[in-house]
Amino acid sequence: MPAYFISDGFVKDREALKIFRERAAASVSRYGGRYLVRAGAVEPVEGTWKPHAIVVIEFPDIERARAWYRSAEYASALAVRDQAIGRQLILVEGLSPRDMEDGTFEWL
Repeated sequence: MPAYFISDGFVKDREALKIFRERAAASVSRYGGRYLVRAGAVEPVEGTWKPHAIVVIEFPDIERARAWYRSAEYASALAVRDQAIGRQLILVEGLSPRDMEDGTFEWL
């Protein structure tokens, strides 16, 4: 099953952001990840959530996602993260192709 990191962040320092972005992007691909959303336009539709910049990264499975987050490669990006951005970050497990086909997944 795929897994997704979902981040809602804001920029603190643009120069540090450049470094963070380069290091993070290089490490994502090494672990089979890919960016699905990278700070595009956000349109709130329901509720009171006021997101800043949404980033969604997909990994082949939750184990690879966790391995990436804990990796030495990503640690070099984390070293400048707090200077570069503020964010909320979650890891969520996706649906398997089988669940999507037969509709047997649980929701709420």
